[in-house]
Amino acid sequence: MNLRLTPNTMPVSLRPNLQGGRAAGQVAGAESEGFAGALKSALGSVSAAQNDATRLQQEVQLENPKVSLEETMVAIQKAQIGFQATLHVRNRMVQAYTDIMNMQV
Repeated sequence: MNLRLTPNTMPVSLRPNLQGGRAAGQVAGAESEGFAGALKSALGSVSAAQNDATRLQQEVQLENPKVSLEETMVAIQKAQIGFQATLHVRNRMVQAYTDIMNMQV
């Protein structure tokens, strides 16, 4: 799970042109994904980790000799940590939204 976000403090129009006609930060196959793309990717990664942990847990319960209990427990912990991180991000986003909506203009 890769949750790194690169800061883009400079407007796109002021970024140096490094990729033959594209502004820095833009990918060849798509326009800049931004925060929404990073969030979608992170949520997909957390979901995949949870699905993998569930699959391994079922295999252990069916006594599959190819799946170890240690591997299953590590996968479960990874899924739990990813879910907790996602929950914290959601709570921070809701708090930020509430703070902005309560601002006096």
